[in-house]
Amino acid sequence: MLLRIENLSKTYPNGTRALDDVSLAIPQGMFGLLGPNGAGKSTLMRILATLQEPDAGSAFLGELSPGAGQGIDVLRDKEALRRTLGYLPQEFGVYPKVSAEDLLDHFAVLKGITGRDERRRLVDALLEQTNLQRDRGKQLGGFSGGMRQRFGIAVALLGNPRLIIVDEPTAGLDPEERVRFLNLLAELGQNSIVILSTHIVDDVSELCSRVAIIDRGRIRLEDDPQAAVTRMQGRIWRRVVARDELPRHQERYAVLSTKLLAGRTVVRVLAPERPEAGYEPAEPGLEDVYFAAMRETHAADAALFAADAKAAAPAFGPAGGAA
Repeated sequence: MLLRIENLSKTYPNGTRALDDVSLAIPQGMFGLLGPNGAGKSTLMRILATLQEPDAGSAFLGELSPGAGQGIDVLRDKEALRRTLGYLPQEFGVYPKVSAEDLLDHFAVLKGITGRDERRRLVDALLEQTNLQRDRGKQLGGFSGGMRQRFGIAVALLGNPRLIIVDEPTAGLDPEERVRFLNLLAELGQNSIVILSTHIVDDVSELCSRVAIIDRGRIRLEDDPQAAVTRMQGRIWRRVVARDELPRHQERYAVLSTKLLAGRTVVRVLAPERPEAGYEPAEPGLEDVYFAAMRETHAADAALFAADAKAAAPAFGPAGGAA
């Protein structure tokens, strides 16, 4: 199973370019899409979920076997895609006075599962899979955030989807619910493509076999998370500095991140060798990969802006007038 995304672009009427020539190849399993708020993640997810139209590009969902063809045209054959799609948006509404069992049964009918016995077996299986069996008769208005997210996944799993999209699923969950929810997604990734869109690096660092980093509508990195981290070995350095010393380090070195520790600042720097005395080697993580990709993005944009400004500026003679 493979989802092929080629040259997707989307610009909103206000001029915001949400997606800029995005291309990805997403195999079966857990795929992490990392990026800050406003990077274009939700726009890409809504397009893949057939809820929004791109300005250009294509996307196909199909088998990897020889002779299988291109598969489902995501943008043109929306009904076929929806039959094999499970989508959990960042925010979704429920009827607070309806039980989980009754609402899941209702959604099963909307999905085209009309046989009562078949629906009962399916609802039972999904409530068991999402660990909601004991809460099946409870009104959804009394569910915790994690329980609501697991109910959302139960709805998304109706129809045995081959493509599952979850957008910022762990926002607001407590640590226990977050771990339980991510473990559930990992199980689903054994038989389907699961796209996990998030700005939380820890959500994808250990679960996803592939990760893409998106910023300002462009894919800045696509890689195996562990391979990307391994390539950072020997290049991450750590030092605790006083707050008033921080500007000097930011000016001289490629500072990836800073964190406060007991009133002092922990600085992490990307460098091929020890920046200066006082820095110690640090074990890299996916967060370092993420910040390095973002830093390169902003540096490239700043250089491009400076070049454009220089090209657009008029030439002046020695007296201050135009040459």
